[in-house]
Amino acid sequence: MASTQQFVEFVVEQLNASGQVSTKKMFGEYGLYWGDKLFALVCDNRLYIKPTAAGRAFWPAVVEAAPYPGAKPSFLIEEQLDDRQWLATFVRLTVEELPEPKPKSPKRRTSP
Repeated sequence: MASTQQFVEFVVEQLNASGQVSTKKMFGEYGLYWGDKLFALVCDNRLYIKPTAAGRAFWPAVVEAAPYPGAKPSFLIEEQLDDRQWLATFVRLTVEELPEPKPKSPKRRTSP
């Protein structure tokens, strides 16, 4: 089941208290970005945030689950979705720990 636009908009509204969050549709689901950093996925109307040591220290009772079959486990956010302040702190700690994205290499042009 793909995520609904309504749920994605709700999540982004909750997260935008923490900074500039944008979304990109990916394979019927959504990636959430803070600037250029992919920090979370919305799959099946659930929020999955990339695991970090800072996130685990902030939330010792973290729940981990795979957002889709074959994916690495991520932090599953459920009850905390309604707590903007908690979510803002959690996302800020996560994003600060994530590495900067690798620069994209220029596309090579093919000769005709």
